[in-house]
Amino acid sequence: MQKRILGNSNLEVSALGLGCMGLSYGYGPATEKQEAITLIRSAFERGVTFFDTAEAYGPYKNEELLGEALAPIRKQVVIATKFGFEFDSNGGQSGMNSRPEHIREVAEASLRRLKVDAIDLFYQHRVDPSVPIEDVAGAVKDLIREGKVKHFGLSEASPQTIRRAHAVLPVTALQSEYSLWWREPEREILPTLEELGIGFVPFSPLGKGFLTGAISENTTFDSTDFRNIVPRFTPEARKANQALVDLLGQIAARKQATSAQIALAWLLAQKPWIVPIPGTTKLHRLEENIEAAAVELTPDDLRDINAALSNINVQGDRYPPHLQARVGR
Repeated sequence: MQKRILGNSNLEVSALGLGCMGLSYGYGPATEKQEAITLIRSAFERGVTFFDTAEAYGPYKNEELLGEALAPIRKQVVIATKFGFEFDSNGGQSGMNSRPEHIREVAEASLRRLKVDAIDLFYQHRVDPSVPIEDVAGAVKDLIREGKVKHFGLSEASPQTIRRAHAVLPVTALQSEYSLWWREPEREILPTLEELGIGFVPFSPLGKGFLTGAISENTTFDSTDFRNIVPRFTPEARKANQALVDLLGQIAARKQATSAQIALAWLLAQKPWIVPIPGTTKLHRLEENIEAAAVELTPDDLRDINAALSNINVQGDRYPPHLQARVGR
């Protein structure tokens, strides 16, 4: 697989990473441990060197899984994880916490769970309105000075927050949602990142599975699946948004690719410093996603896609109100 460098940093990763959250959390029951380890190692064997996790996924279970799965190949991969939440005794999120002393505690715990000497990329998972971003950047700067962290990242932050953080400590990457059905970052985020030389790591590049074409208005999700509370996944919204999937299918047929591959290839074609992190629990989907890196979209293809998209109005918010309040700060 081709490699990409995240912004002006020296952090080189595979053009596509693997988002590992769904193996432990968010999309129904966790994948059986040995099966998950096999999937993660299979990704590496197929050229993936960039793996994304967080203490919040589980919580803690996903970091432990990656620590075990990647231990034999640690020096050949880049592991990103995140800080910024508190958890109650049942493992539920009980609020945000990006106080400097808490960041340090999370870093120490993540190092142990991941079985590493240093965290390659340490993101603030969501901006904490009660802690100045300068203090957050300063805390990570100290961890970098001590050799416990290599690179600093933000997630779902506003352009203003990105600029303030970057002034204290260079931000290597921003991780936020970006896909054919969520193009909001094109307005202000992408220009800001380009100006500052910051890489972009889109999560949910396949629209939480919807852009693959495998989900219809009649699909039912497991009771623990996060999509049950997402307005964009109500049956009515799915029915309305089918037009986007149909369009993708037409383009995919023309390019002899799948809808998922076109969605990922489109993201890769936007900027050379964009590295999507699709997640999956299935080996055949992993292989399909990885093959997207070889799909070439011509300028004419991209113009056709943009022209067709301009006629489609995606229905439904991407988060319920209580989660939407955490983004874009």
